Amino acid sequence: MATKNTDNKQEDQVIDLALRPSRWDDYVGQRKIKKHLKTILDAAKKRGEVSDHLLLYGQAGLGKTTLAYLIAKEMAANLKITSGPALEKMGDLAAILSNLEKGDVLFIDEAHRLNHMIEEVLYPALENRKLHLIVGKGAGARTLAIDLPPFTLIAATTRANLLSSPLRSRFGATFKLDYYEIPDIETIIQRSAKLLNLDIEPIALNMIAKASRFTPRTANRLLRRVRDFADVNDAVKVTEDIAKQTLEMLEVDNLGLEPTDRQLLLTIIEKFKGGPVGIQTLSAALNDDSGIIEDVYEPYLMSVGLLTRTPAGRMVTPEAYKHLGIKNPKGDSLI
Repeated sequence: MATKNTDNKQEDQVIDLALRPSRWDDYVGQRKIKKHLKTILDAAKKRGEVSDHLLLYGQAGLGKTTLAYLIAKEMAANLKITSGPALEKMGDLAAILSNLEKGDVLFIDEAHRLNHMIEEVLYPALENRKLHLIVGKGAGARTLAIDLPPFTLIAATTRANLLSSPLRSRFGATFKLDYYEIPDIETIIQRSAKLLNLDIEPIALNMIAKASRFTPRTANRLLRRVRDFADVNDAVKVTEDIAKQTLEMLEVDNLGLEPTDRQLLLTIIEKFKGGPVGIQTLSAALNDDSGIIEDVYEPYLMSVGLLTRTPAGRMVTPEAYKHLGIKNPKGDSLI
């Protein structure tokens, strides 16, 4: 069973890579960001320089990694990829920086998980293109400065507020990626369906788009599961019924809520009378990490108006009661 799950995950990763846009024109949405980025990159190319360091933030699945790929391609640069959790020791980052070549783009995902020691190594690298290494130990230790070639750092994070101010200040431009509009999600699904040789009815496409949480990654994941369901049932076209049955099997409702989302709302309603409830108390009640709640569940639930934050804690909204089919004892007003 473990091997089968691993194979499925690897297959999804291969498909994700195939569906990732490789041209700016194929990257749908985030129009203002694309326009601003194009200006920065075109100006850098015109001057024969590398781009400024860039910070991308927003919820998972909105296209930060794809933008890094496109930026590297636009600058005809090699892309080196790592992540905050992977850089545990100063030597980890030093090894990457010392192997950079002129013009390379270094992409660090989950940058908010960089530890303080790693940030200390990054500061001179970003500002002066210097890598400071400590050679030896004790009284005989000395600092060795290594010149780095011109390079661009692209950092991505879902929680920009957790980045230290000194690190944030060293980026030449910062961009926030927002949730997508339904028409843009439909365009993304159409493109992905074409690449997967999947014939899909417009009404089925719209159903998947509405359940996608306004996120391209989720839209493509749902499309793959719809394709699986269609293949298993020998369907030559994805119809409304095929899409509906797939979403029901996945326990995804018409707003894109999954069982964990509904459980969070139900917990606040049933155990805390609709709130307010603090994040640590809610985390304990759900037996889930508070960071996961804040990073994964809350942003979407707040964006669709089912959850709100107050100084006293989290509260469900009247719309949450309606969506779950539960009578609101407080009526339609928030207290």
